[in-house]
Amino acid sequence: MTLRIGILGASRIAENAIVGPARELGYRLVAVAARDPLRARAFADKYGVERVLPSYQDVVADPEVDVVYNPLANALHAPWNLAAVAAGKPVLTEKPYARDRAEAARVAAAAEAAGVTVLEGFHYLFHPAMRRVLEMAGDGTLGELRRVEVRMGMPEPQPDDPRWSLDMAGGALMDLGCYALHIMRRFGAPQVVSATAVQRTPGVDERFDAEFVYPSGATGVTMNSMVEQEYSFTLRIIGARAEVFVPNFINPPADDRLTITAGTELTVERVGKRPSYTYQLEAFAAHVRHGAPLPIDSADAVANMALIDDTYRAAGMAPR
Repeated sequence: MTLRIGILGASRIAENAIVGPARELGYRLVAVAARDPLRARAFADKYGVERVLPSYQDVVADPEVDVVYNPLANALHAPWNLAAVAAGKPVLTEKPYARDRAEAARVAAAAEAAGVTVLEGFHYLFHPAMRRVLEMAGDGTLGELRRVEVRMGMPEPQPDDPRWSLDMAGGALMDLGCYALHIMRRFGAPQVVSATAVQRTPGVDERFDAEFVYPSGATGVTMNSMVEQEYSFTLRIIGARAEVFVPNFINPPADDRLTITAGTELTVERVGKRPSYTYQLEAFAAHVRHGAPLPIDSADAVANMALIDDTYRAAGMAPR
């Protein structure tokens, strides 16, 4: 049985995050709506979406839509995830889950009460690269955790991009740093120690760096910038015995290496260039159809938003 997907908005990320994976897996893109009907029509024509509908609500309510994909601006994640839950439709939502912890908790409570899944799209977690990193951290290969380093950079979005909007819950920590905090939480319960932000406009960070500490004494750091010359998404996990470096954990098709260093011994593993988004959609579909377990749930999403809120406060900024 195929999966029938409804898409909210005509976003740039949709080509990689849902269109390509759906095509590879044989799932149908049955409906799309956007604020601009002409953009929705162009999107549908380009990607083979079956129908253009007048509004997001029409997509959510459509009886031929099995699941909803929500790549809208950050501030619109929670409202439309709630609308999908009310319609009984499972949601694959882009990260972050909501604007802040309180909003995330409302979505999680509604989803749990309705028995409807809202999966936060941390696609990196579904790829063999990250599964291998977690395996090494858990089986003793790396030894006791010492440090987690996540560095993320991207070229500057256009001035009218919602990632520069406080009302749309933009900013570097929300857009990039949410990954880093999510990764750090795979290894325990980090607490923010210090944070610094460069604000492009009041309340909207173009750069955001933060240091964390685990109960064990291990540390973490994330450096995030939306004003770099090129994309860069690196992950380094340092243990007492060895360390592992992932040169592009967000986009394994661009570089699927894992470099493990133990003393003077260096080993390179290749984990495959199938996109992490494809693994994610495959797992989401298996969950929706057959009840297969997922590696994260709504409680994880609420906890991630709580750490994001704390990290903003540590930099002297208010949560979104």
